[in-house]
Amino acid sequence: MKLENARTAAAPGPRLFRSEPDRPMAMLRQCPAYQATPLRQLPKLAEELGIGTLTVKDETQRMRLGSFKALGGVFAIAQMLQDAYRGDDLTSPQARKVAAGMTFITASAGNHGLSVAAGARIFGARGLIVLSNSVPEGFAERIRKTGSYVVRVDGSYEDCVQYAINAAEENGWLLLADGSWEGFTERPALIMEGYTVLPEECRQEFEKTGMWPTHVFLQAGVGGLAGAVAAHIRDHWAVQPNIIVVEPEAAPCLLKSVEAGQLTRADGPASNMGRLDCKDASLIAFDALRRDADLFVTVPDEKAREAARLYAAEEIVTTPSGAAPLAALKILQPGPDARCLLIATEGPEQV
Repeated sequence: MKLENARTAAAPGPRLFRSEPDRPMAMLRQCPAYQATPLRQLPKLAEELGIGTLTVKDETQRMRLGSFKALGGVFAIAQMLQDAYRGDDLTSPQARKVAAGMTFITASAGNHGLSVAAGARIFGARGLIVLSNSVPEGFAERIRKTGSYVVRVDGSYEDCVQYAINAAEENGWLLLADGSWEGFTERPALIMEGYTVLPEECRQEFEKTGMWPTHVFLQAGVGGLAGAVAAHIRDHWAVQPNIIVVEPEAAPCLLKSVEAGQLTRADGPASNMGRLDCKDASLIAFDALRRDADLFVTVPDEKAREAARLYAAEEIVTTPSGAAPLAALKILQPGPDARCLLIATEGPEQV
């Protein structure tokens, strides 16, 4: 399924998040674990796919957390602590005292929870991560090792989101969801701002080489990464590509929302693209992507699984979620003049 010529002027006014990477870049320069992730060239696979070039932004080792999500939750917590502390030195005893009184709660399919847990540990706050029972235990164990607590919910990701909302309201905790809805946009906007580091790293490399992509494929769950990357491209890249948003056939919440002109739930079976298997789109991501993306496509589970195997043959070990854009590229076949950029968003699942 696909929605062509998706860009519309139906979303007036500024975006509801910052596309500039200056604040998260400034924070990350002080982080010893930070370094730009590699842009890998895959000429053999490009030839097999009948395209000009294939470039993959490899996030599988990002900041030792193994996912682009490391950029979002950590920055959001740092910014929220800075706003509460009203100072710049977040390592000071005074800042640690403020952080000790902050409890962050979020629902997660795994990687966002790791990022929030890591941010809570770094700054001395308390983290509580809500996971569906379908999330591999390896993710839960990695979160526990940071010192954060894990709550398991017998239900879907959306059930976990509701649990986190209720618990935050009942206990006075700080909800740090990566999705957004009416009345809840400021904190998800910080997470998306953190994600803009990724396309800025790409921009700097393409500016050096002059090999700007003609097509950028972006996988989407609630849409945070896709929205942040697309906005940054539209605002800051010297050469503009076609932007293709990729979702599972079982969870095309952005495609359905763009078709309907409003947020629309995409009910369906569970997908093997676990981090993309979201039935409700983020409001601020939807608002941005309907003006920034050119095309919305869906891919079946078996194609995403096959794409992960193709990556493994190129020594990029990722999941069907991480490989979904490669599956979409195989389906769309943009042709021999296409220079395609994909993001391998995460390393292998921890089971």
